[in-house]
Amino acid sequence: MTRKRFKAAVIGGSGYGGAELIRRLLAHPDVELARVASVDFVGEPLSAAHPNLEGRTRLTFEGISPADAARGMDVVLLGLPHKVSAQKMPELLRTGARIVDLSGDFRLRDPIAYEKYYGAKHPCPDELTKGTFVYGLPELNREAIREARYVASPGCFATTIELALLPLARAGLLAGPIEIVGITGSSGSGVAPSAGTHHPVRVNNLRTYKPLEHQHVPEIAQTLSDAGGKDVVLRFVPVSAPLSRGIFATCFAHVGASTGADAIERLWREAYESEPFVRVPARRLPEVVAVKGTNYAEVGVQPGDVTGGTRLVACFAATDNLVKGGAGQAIQSMNLMLGLDERLTLEDPGGWP
Repeated sequence: MTRKRFKAAVIGGSGYGGAELIRRLLAHPDVELARVASVDFVGEPLSAAHPNLEGRTRLTFEGISPADAARGMDVVLLGLPHKVSAQKMPELLRTGARIVDLSGDFRLRDPIAYEKYYGAKHPCPDELTKGTFVYGLPELNREAIREARYVASPGCFATTIELALLPLARAGLLAGPIEIVGITGSSGSGVAPSAGTHHPVRVNNLRTYKPLEHQHVPEIAQTLSDAGGKDVVLRFVPVSAPLSRGIFATCFAHVGASTGADAIERLWREAYESEPFVRVPARRLPEVVAVKGTNYAEVGVQPGDVTGGTRLVACFAATDNLVKGGAGQAIQSMNLMLGLDERLTLEDPGGWP
């Protein structure tokens, strides 16, 4: 019996996230990468932007509209920038293709929050308020993603922080202020160089940016509230680090003094024991190099002492921002939407170190 082959298009495929999408789709047993659209490298082979694909495919970058790229496709993986994605979405929705959007334009349900954190009014706010897009975090919304036609894939910081804190939220123990420091590599800023990602400045440097006002804050708060968090208030400081890829998050939460340390540690093991892409290391805490280049996340927890009637809980997580924090998670959602094994093309363990 011949297996069905689904046709996929990548739109906005010349960046670092596009490289991850393309290389994994080219290896997919049930999905054919049929088209890659981009405003850059038009007419050139994919290897012009992604040298690792030299000789791997005859596809070229096509300079066509998103709607034209989507026609005839079973699924579209949309890698357009924030704000651009929202402008193109009405015509994309009319094509009938399933859509996984990697931008931040459809992750929030509140148009006012979108305007505050993204600096522009949303061009189609009704799609936010009526929940057209399912939030694509499989560890929280797996069954909804299976039934969805449109998925908003989470941000890289958001994925990492949410996975660090989900066990507390689901147990009803996450409430009030949460302090977070998130360290990120340069590829999270995209392929175009800037003062903040230029190698001579970044390689020996640590600096913060957007402290307490990063655009992933409302996304994280919304998701943790959906999972069971109460009156969640995020105080998030992102840090630019001398890494090309990877995110490491340290989150400080406070629980009631009666919650024992053993019970807290058990929450993490039980939350992720059946998850294919989240690991709780048995003899160490999470680290970036263990997940670099992979769709795996590592999470961990360290309960603290009781002080003033509460117990401090330090929660940790590490991901690769381009894979579990980006293209890999989008493919994981795509697999679920198409009724496929969500692990397809995503189980490679990466290298060490």
